[in-house]
Amino acid sequence: MARAAAVTPPTRLPASGDRSGAVLARLQLMVTRKLDGLLQGDYAGLLPGPGSEAGESREYRPGDDVRRMDWPVTARTTMPHVRRTVADRELETWLAVDLSASLDFGTGRWLKRDVVVAAAAALAHLTVRGGNRIGAVVGTGAPVPAGRWRGGVAPAGPGTLQRLPARAGRKEAQGLLRAIAGTEIRPGRSDLGVLVDMLNRPPRRRGVAVVISDFLAPPQQWGRPLRRLRVRHDVLAVEVVDPRELELPDVGVLPVVDPETGELHEVQTADPGLRRRYAEAAAAQRAAIAAELRTAGAAHLRLRTDRDWLLDMVRFVAAQRHARTRGTTR
Repeated sequence: MARAAAVTPPTRLPASGDRSGAVLARLQLMVTRKLDGLLQGDYAGLLPGPGSEAGESREYRPGDDVRRMDWPVTARTTMPHVRRTVADRELETWLAVDLSASLDFGTGRWLKRDVVVAAAAALAHLTVRGGNRIGAVVGTGAPVPAGRWRGGVAPAGPGTLQRLPARAGRKEAQGLLRAIAGTEIRPGRSDLGVLVDMLNRPPRRRGVAVVISDFLAPPQQWGRPLRRLRVRHDVLAVEVVDPRELELPDVGVLPVVDPETGELHEVQTADPGLRRRYAEAAAAQRAAIAAELRTAGAAHLRLRTDRDWLLDMVRFVAAQRHARTRGTTR
């Protein structure tokens, strides 16, 4: 699949510079109003680990871990019971934020970059409570071969990987979000596999790892690092998608540019065969991404630039909470 972007992008939501603080404050207000209702009751993280503190018992259901059998209750009731555990109160969450050039694109309500920043803001709100810490690694750009860049000269500046240390507190979380929102997107694609591997170095205690990307890099590049990450942590993959990456509209000749290489093409979208082949290739690509995430054992949340990303996140969080109360696995 070519990462082709329409030349004219829509109006952006997050902005760098002076506006970023006001935009993040508005995002925080939106997230608080929508998500606070889901956070009432017993403490739990977004994707908490099993924890070590004993909780209440409930009847055994197929799929439960037999190592959590509550034998005294089982003996008293003659029905198999398992002991629920409470997630550790100090949860450490790390975000791997991919800001490759392909994220600086969108034909829906937002750019994909906007949705990445918004998702990071929502996740920070969900996790930075009760002394929880949140940190991030951010990747953007990579050197582009000179012959592939329009004009024959690759833009200056290597790809960058930045680590933002995990800290507790809302003020620190807001500083982390400002750093993410203010990151300058460079031409080219950062290595998503290396970015994910940064969450494994140095080794950390069990926590939550969130990878936010469009996952357009080949799955063989990031699949193995994601599986290694899943061995120790609960992993959430947030896939950001634009509708034009799934199908082409019938608008005649459409000039498109690859944001990662600068290559400019003109596509005849009036050809139904072309649109069909594009949609089939896009569906196969997304299916391969979903299959790789399932293989890695990561929870998968897809956010689109033409939909209410916050509503999709609310539904996802509610489904995760419901699955845990029923004792099912995701």
